[in-house]
Amino acid sequence: MKYLSEYRDGSLASKIADRITAISKKPARFMEICGTHTVAIFKSGIRDVLPQHIGLVSGPGCPVCVTATGDIDRAVKLARIPDVIVTTFGDMIRVPGSESSLKRERGLGADVRMVYSTMDALEVARQNPEKKVVFLGIGFETTAPTIAAAVVAAEAEGIKNFSVLSSHKLLPPALDALLSGGEVDVSGFICPGHVSAVIGTAPYEEVVAQYRTPCVVVGFEPVDILQGIYMLVSQIEAGEPKVEIQYRRAVAPEGNQNALKTMSRVFEPCDAPWRGLGVIPKSGLALREAYRAFDAEALFDIDTPDSPEPPGCKCGDVLRGVITPVECKLFRNVCNPENPIGPCMVSSEGTCGAYYKYHA
Repeated sequence: MKYLSEYRDGSLASKIADRITAISKKPARFMEICGTHTVAIFKSGIRDVLPQHIGLVSGPGCPVCVTATGDIDRAVKLARIPDVIVTTFGDMIRVPGSESSLKRERGLGADVRMVYSTMDALEVARQNPEKKVVFLGIGFETTAPTIAAAVVAAEAEGIKNFSVLSSHKLLPPALDALLSGGEVDVSGFICPGHVSAVIGTAPYEEVVAQYRTPCVVVGFEPVDILQGIYMLVSQIEAGEPKVEIQYRRAVAPEGNQNALKTMSRVFEPCDAPWRGLGVIPKSGLALREAYRAFDAEALFDIDTPDSPEPPGCKCGDVLRGVITPVECKLFRNVCNPENPIGPCMVSSEGTCGAYYKYHA
């Protein structure tokens, strides 16, 4: 298959790995900030073919994982309101809050439904005019434009029983928070292809200018990832940090202007809480005043008290790259896919879930 099979070519991947070894002299530690990359790196055995002085660490690239406990608690509170249908993507249903989860609430009789898109949620609202349908807006810049499009469609059709609880996150501010925190030594970022297809490369230019940390936008197949690492290593060796695009078959420097315009039409940046990173200024998305009628936070009383992290859970440290999952005392024995304590074990793109499945 064009643009897929050639990026899974084992012999080509091996040649790129050899080139990395040949040119790499300086120790480096690269952070992938996308859960899809984390899983792909494990499945492909990328770490095993890199020289020992080149390390990879997972960052806050799973939108389900970085959703704060308080946001889960607000969703649970929504589910307990009579005549409310909560719609969301599959992983969110199992993420534990401070005292419950959407899965548990559904077992107790709440109407919680998994959907595959925001348009599916909008269809639920059309079919249930007597109910109030809320979609949990989770995700980075990849999903935000589609959710904005659903709000625009709801307004155009006069659908008044549809709203969004926005827990969206913007990725570039998290990079700034990671680097300014000084906890983790990051030599360069493996940047997500799908987010970058929307936002382009300009936001990463600011990271490079301020921190002199290389950024390469990378695809998700083995050859993609190794080529991206080669590009990062080349920058490190030359001492010339910059933004590059490895994933050129899907990403343009200007991003997707139509998607950005739709997102900007409905949402505006706001301060947002991240699991493990705290509140990051201008890293979330709130519905603009013009779309307040579709803002679940304005329509429902869902304020919750401060929500503590589960006792012993180190998901926040994992998301910052401070520790690996195997350094958490709960990992595997207490926290596992059948009994997840934190969202990093729940999500299919979570670092703990990837370590559980692929790490010996």
